[in-house]
Amino acid sequence: MLKHVLVPLDGSKLAEEAIPHALNIIGAEGKITLVSAVEVPDVPIYGYYPPATVPDYETAKSDLLPYARHYLEGIAENLTKQQIDVAIEARVGEPADVISETAEKYQVDAIVMSTHGRSGLSRWLFGSVTNKVLSAKPCPVYVVPSKEAKESNNN
Repeated sequence: MLKHVLVPLDGSKLAEEAIPHALNIIGAEGKITLVSAVEVPDVPIYGYYPPATVPDYETAKSDLLPYARHYLEGIAENLTKQQIDVAIEARVGEPADVISETAEKYQVDAIVMSTHGRSGLSRWLFGSVTNKVLSAKPCPVYVVPSKEAKESNNN
């Protein structure tokens, strides 16, 4: 059994699918650290709608970080009720970097994270946080495929 596991969360149900798997691999005295990365685009967003201005770093930090912390605190509260030792970390940055840096900072035994299970062009276009974390090699990474991807492959 592992002593300390990192679970990256982005507010989606998909990301939360990793939590039960993390619970299965930690020991009785184990700890889970939940991490969330708040990503701020570097450039204005253009498209079919009028250009939107991108908030500056300080605005994003003051507006989005409390939201991310509140989300993580809610998940942590549910785990604490199950007698699980939980810590949270919310930071501004590129998700893969935040995950890898947090894993190194806390010297976790493993990262347990969900993935969309994209492949081919979709993976190339959208990138993959999971691939970037795997490439960074901060520690062993357990990848949980989405239930959605499993179900679509079975049909």
